[in-house]
Parts: sequence; structure tokens; C-alpha cells
Amino acid sequence: MSERATEDTLLAEAWRAREAAYAPYSNFPVGAAVLTASGQIFSGANVENASYGLSICAERTAIFAAVNAGERRIQAIAVVTAAATATPPCGACRQVIWEFGRDAWVVAENRPGERRHWTIRELLPNAFEFS
Repeated sequence: MSERATEDTLLAEAWRAREAAYAPYSNFPVGAAVLTASGQIFSGANVENASYGLSICAERTAIFAAVNAGERRIQAIAVVTAAATATPPCGACRQVIWEFGRDAWVVAENRPGERRHWTIRELLPNAFEFS
């Protein structure tokens, strides 16, 4: 599968996942899909809670689903929203992406179809590492 086909597949999975988002407080549903090193795709949506700190972003939902299935390395992540511009992952999600994919690429897309691309190293140049 070509890189473009992989990107399109990941984005399609992220848009499907977004439909399951629970975002009654922010009204900002997000979907995400990750491609693991073994070639599997896992998706997730954001889930909010009245106690905001207990909410979880779509990116972490997808990554944690992959980890729960035994995956430990991700190659790519797609993030989708209906925002005016394609929205990159938040800081907490960037750190989690780094944990499982230090060479991962990130693609974000909004409803009009604008796409933006980064590597996780571009988004988080000074990641926290425990050494």
C-alpha cells in the first residue's frame, strides 16, 4: 500500500471513530487512528467527563487500544476534527505518541479536507524521556 493510500485509510478510520465521540462539554468531537509497526490500525474518539481532567483525547484512546492489544510501536497517527484548520494533537497526546512512536508521522485533517503533516519530533522537539 502506498503512503498516500495508507494516509487515506487512516483518515477514513479516524472519521469513522469521530462518530463515537462523547463531547457534550466542548462540542469538539475528535477521531483518531493509529497505524502500528505490525500494520494494524486502531481507532478512538475523545470521551469527555464533567470533571474535565478525567476526559481522554481521541489520540490517546486509539494508542491505548493498540497497547491493550499488545502493540508497542506506532508508525503513524491520523487526527480529524471539524475545526476551521487541521488540528494537531495536544501536548499530552504528543508525549504519548513519542512514547510509542519516536519516528511516527502525524496527519491532521478538518472537515473541508485541509491536511497538515508533521513528524512527532517536529511537534515535540524536547520530549520527556526517562533515562
